[in-house]
Amino acid sequence: MNDSIEFDYDYLMQKALRSLMRDVLSMVAELKDSPGEHHFYIEFITTAPNVAIPDHLKEDYPERMTIVLQHQFENLIVTDEYFAVTLWFKGKEAHLKIPFDAVSSFADPSAQFGLRFEPAVEIAEAPDAPVEEATTAEGGNTDKPEIDETAADENKDSADVVSLDSFRKK
Repeated sequence: MNDSIEFDYDYLMQKALRSLMRDVLSMVAELKDSPGEHHFYIEFITTAPNVAIPDHLKEDYPERMTIVLQHQFENLIVTDEYFAVTLWFKGKEAHLKIPFDAVSSFADPSAQFGLRFEPAVEIAEAPDAPVEEATTAEGGNTDKPEIDETAADENKDSADVVSLDSFRKK
């Protein structure tokens, strides 16, 4: 028996959590809509390898972007490696292809559930790109979505966000 084997629990946990996200999105793709009150905030790294978004979105979101899958989205396709979806930004249709390794957070506020992921990919450096907060764009809306800050604050304190920092090797 090999006594020198070590398990990379961080990697295995991240892989399992990404699989959970993939399973949820696969179920939504089968339904062709978000089930009930469920809706999903998905933040991803726009400079990650194999992220495919229109150029105007790359300009607006040079590092990170958050999308919302709620009422109006089309063509949600989920594979083992990525998901693709059609959304609208300021009235313009946009097809996005996002590898699961590029996703940095996933949340379903209606279930008070959220996940944060460690970067699973090398991030391409955008030359002289300003550091920018993630911005949310919701499929189907032509403007930024209105977010009820009171509800967001209530959900923030009780959401089940999984952080792996306490399990990291020092």
